[in-house]
Amino acid sequence: MKIAPDKWKHFYAGIVLGILLHTGTIYFLNLPATAAFFLALILLVIISYGFELFSLVTGKGHYDFIDAVATVIGGLPGLAICWLF
Repeated sequence: MKIAPDKWKHFYAGIVLGILLHTGTIYFLNLPATAAFFLALILLVIISYGFELFSLVTGKGHYDFIDAVATVIGGLPGLAICWLF
């Protein structure tokens, strides 16, 4: 099964977003690592799907639910990397 190139872009963007969200919730909100992980995961889902809904409503860009899924899947390794450190 071949994965489309734009899905890989969403995957890599999810990794960066996961790292930024997890470190942001730890340092700015002073949360423990476990609570920061779950809050960052919730924010990751909201942001990735919210961006796709924005594309659907405004007509700018291309709405694809699988793009949001690829972003969330990419965000999981980013969150895990931060949780390890």
